[in-house]
Amino acid sequence: MKFDAIASGVYPELIYPPYKSTLKRGPTQPLLRIQADQPVLDNLLPSPRILLPNDTDLTGHGVSEPLGEKIVVTGRVIDEDGKPVRNSLIEVWQCNSAGRYWHKRDQHQAPLDPNFYGFGKMMTDGDGRYRFITIKPGPYPWGNHNKAWRPAHIHFSLFGNVYAQRLVTQMYFPSDPLFDYDPIFQSIPDLAARQRLISRYSLEHTDSDKMLGYEFDIVLRGRDATPMGI
Repeated sequence: MKFDAIASGVYPELIYPPYKSTLKRGPTQPLLRIQADQPVLDNLLPSPRILLPNDTDLTGHGVSEPLGEKIVVTGRVIDEDGKPVRNSLIEVWQCNSAGRYWHKRDQHQAPLDPNFYGFGKMMTDGDGRYRFITIKPGPYPWGNHNKAWRPAHIHFSLFGNVYAQRLVTQMYFPSDPLFDYDPIFQSIPDLAARQRLISRYSLEHTDSDKMLGYEFDIVLRGRDATPMGI
C-alpha cells in the first residue's frame, strides 16, 4: 500500500486539541522518512487459511442470536484508478447494539451481550469485494468532554502485501446526529473526505426481511482516498 498521492485534508491532524488524547500522543517533532534497503517482504502473506468459522458472521458466535439490528456490510477495496485490491486481509471490530465493547477496559453501564463479541475478519475477492454480517453498533460515551458520545461506527484494519503494512479507518452510518459533535470525525479537515467515511444504505444488498444492507468502499490513494489513521 502506497501513501503518496493523498489529497490535502484527507488524513486527520496528528494533534487536534478537541480530541484531547492527541495532545499527549501526537508527535511534536517533524516526522522522519526511513529509507529501508529493501521493502519488508519476508513477513507472512495473509491467507484465507487463517479464517475461522463465522469470521465473516459476527452474529454467529453465541448460543442464540445477539440483540440488536442485524445488518450486512459490503464494499470494495480499490486503488486510485478503481482497480481492485485482491486477497487483502480485513479485520473489523465494534461495540454491541447497546454501545459496549467486549473488552475489560470498557466498563460503562451498558450491558454486555453474551452472544456478540464484535470481532471478525475476511479476505477481499478477485474484484476487491468484502462482505460480513453483524449487528448495527450503538453510540457510546467516551469521556473526552462533557456529553461526549461517539457516533455509531465500525473499525476497519486493512493489511497490504504483508502484515507489516496496515491501515486503520472507521465506517459510520448515514444521518447520524452526533457527527457535528464528534472530535474524531471532525479531526479530518476536508468535508468531502469526512463524507467518504459514511456508508450508504443498499437496497441491493438488503436481505429480504432478515437484515438491511450497507455499502462502504475503501479507496487507498488519490483525490478520493478514504481517510485513515482514525
